[in-house]
Order: sequence, then C-alpha cells, then structure tokens
Amino acid sequence: MSWTDFYRRQEILDATVRLAARNPGAPLPLDEIPGAGEHFGTEENVLLALQYKWTQMLTGRLRAEVTDPDDADGLGDHVDAVTRAWRTVVEEHETLRAVLDGGYERHASLRRMHEGELRMLAVTAGLADPREPGEEIVKVGHALEALLRTSREEPARRRPVMGHLRRLLAPTA
Repeated sequence: MSWTDFYRRQEILDATVRLAARNPGAPLPLDEIPGAGEHFGTEENVLLALQYKWTQMLTGRLRAEVTDPDDADGLGDHVDAVTRAWRTVVEEHETLRAVLDGGYERHASLRRMHEGELRMLAVTAGLADPREPGEEIVKVGHALEALLRTSREEPARRRPVMGHLRRLLAPTA
C-alpha cells in the first residue's frame, strides 16, 4: 500500500464516521463516499478498520493511564485508570463508538474484535487473570463496560465503580 492509499483510506474512515453520525446504528453509507468500495470492499471491512483504529486509541490511553509517572509508588488503582482511559476515548470519539456499537449485531468478526477489547479492559483493570478461560474474561469485560456506560453521565464523585462491579460480578445463588 502506498502512502497515497494509506491517506485515502484514512479520509474514507473519517468520512464514514462523519456521515454515520446521522444514524450510527444503521448500515454505513458507503455509497456516499467516493472510493469506499474500491479501498475497503465491504461494510464489514470498513468496520474492522474502524475497530482497529478505536483499539489503537484505547490502548494508547490505557498505557498512559496505567503507567502514570505521577503515581510515585506505582500502585495506582487500575480500575480507575481503565475507567479514565475508556471514558476519555469515548468522549473524544463518541460517534465512532456509536458506529461500532451499531455494527456488532451485523458482523460476527466485529463482535470477536470487541471481545478482545473486553478481555483487554478486564485484565488491565486487574479484574481478571489472563490465564482464566476467555469466556469468563469476556463476561467480566462486559460487566465493566456496562458499568462504564451506565455511570458515564454521573458526576465523578458519584462513580463508585468497584462497588457496582462487585455486585455485577457476584455469583448468584
């Protein structure tokens, strides 16, 4: 791929998110974007490229939050770090997140990539061990993500993430 192709693909992805903002849950308006079919072929390929872009941004923010140089003893709360990272990326790229959420129902490959993201969140937060079964880690990640989504609108002082998470993950009798 040439640099010209690379930059053109980035322009197509940006245009897709802008146009999809009208209805993020609907199929992508690729017919309105010149070159989208030529460079990506299918909606699924565009969504996979957008998920990859999202994952890069989230991973970078997670790395910055977890390895905070202001955390002198290195014992910062990883749940709080993951919470800050996820919320920051969602606030900066809200439409992208909504477009991806809308695509999960249409494409199994996108759901699998999202499950990888959920595993990353759960393990990074210290809520799951990478040696646990993948399905269990994904469940923990889903619970964490659900909590992050529902408490996103609450003021920071009212976000008792760990208490909510313990209740979500508690075994049922």
